Amino acid sequence: MFKRTAFIYCQRRTLVNVKLKWVKDRVLDKAVAGGRELKAACVLISLIASDPDGCIPIYRLSRNRGQLGLPDGLKVSTFMRRYPNVFEELHVPDSGGTRVPWFKLSSEALDVYQDEVVAFQKCEVDILDRFKKFMMLCRKRTLPLQTIDQLKWDLGLPYDYEKSWIRRHSEVFKMVQLDDGREALKLEKWDQSLASSHLERNSGSSLANNRVLAFPIGFTRGFGLNRKCMKWLEEWQKLPYTSPYVDASHLDPRTDVSEKRIVGVFHELLHLTLQKKTERRNVSNLRKPLGLPQKFTKVFERHPGIFYISRKGDTQTAVLRESYDRDKLIEKHPLVDTRGRYLSMLKEGFLERSRGSYKKDKMDDELMSSLDCQKNLVRYQSEEESDCILSEYE
Repeated sequence: MFKRTAFIYCQRRTLVNVKLKWVKDRVLDKAVAGGRELKAACVLISLIASDPDGCIPIYRLSRNRGQLGLPDGLKVSTFMRRYPNVFEELHVPDSGGTRVPWFKLSSEALDVYQDEVVAFQKCEVDILDRFKKFMMLCRKRTLPLQTIDQLKWDLGLPYDYEKSWIRRHSEVFKMVQLDDGREALKLEKWDQSLASSHLERNSGSSLANNRVLAFPIGFTRGFGLNRKCMKWLEEWQKLPYTSPYVDASHLDPRTDVSEKRIVGVFHELLHLTLQKKTERRNVSNLRKPLGLPQKFTKVFERHPGIFYISRKGDTQTAVLRESYDRDKLIEKHPLVDTRGRYLSMLKEGFLERSRGSYKKDKMDDELMSSLDCQKNLVRYQSEEESDCILSEYE
């Protein structure tokens, strides 16, 4: 009877037209700063460290540009040269005598990477559960690989998850092909033990569906709500809460109850990420898999007390406010610690290079011989003669 009453109520409750202004939050902007550079550096570090020789030519690294998220006008080589304390550059003549830039990791970066590997092994069960919950949010528990790729770093997945990590968990995941020919990943079985949201667990209720659950709210200093918005927000918080892990197809998308469900979906999604934030564009392809209406990301603007949209770094990043105490994460995942060490290295390397502290190494021949890169170059060139090689040379 209660469910039926809630159903009728939510169908009659129309979507209130309330517009809240965006107010810059310098504290949370600080938490977002350097995120794009950190992600790109982490992917490059993983690529180089996983290579048997620990040294890769720039044209091989540039093939993974799509994973880096760098601005269109920025070369991969230019980005890597900003951080000489992380990426060490050497040059190897190819068969035509052209000096090819190669990159390896500094000893300090390699130490941090090894600590990262150990940290991942210790928390792999946690990463697996997070990813399973993410897949359970989706219809048919299936997502195209390109959609997962956009969120894999935020979820803590290895850069080559589909080749290595997924194969180790073949009893949990299955590779499938969609009707449009794209490769996709499917979660084989629903795990009921994981089918509760962060908000439900914090409320102490395992069956919070259609119950009144309020989201934690906090606004930027100086943010003022007029009486109309304040009253609307108070009434909105009292609406029935629909768990993101249950079927919500019966909800009318033109209602506030449906909007509260959408907020709940993104509230849960951001909680599943390691740093409780992600770029807005990363969720742009999730409308159909999550069963959301058009313009679903508008909830970020309508609920600035729950989410903050940072415009730092020429992009928009959605941040979950409740997870931060000023610019620091309240609960820090072990992998976030290693990312913090990488970020400190990037800041240090960029400053030192700007001051001219790093000089171009004139002993390329010695570095080349120590890594035996001449032999590796022949091996790489035998695999494929790339047309894009010269375009990356400087």
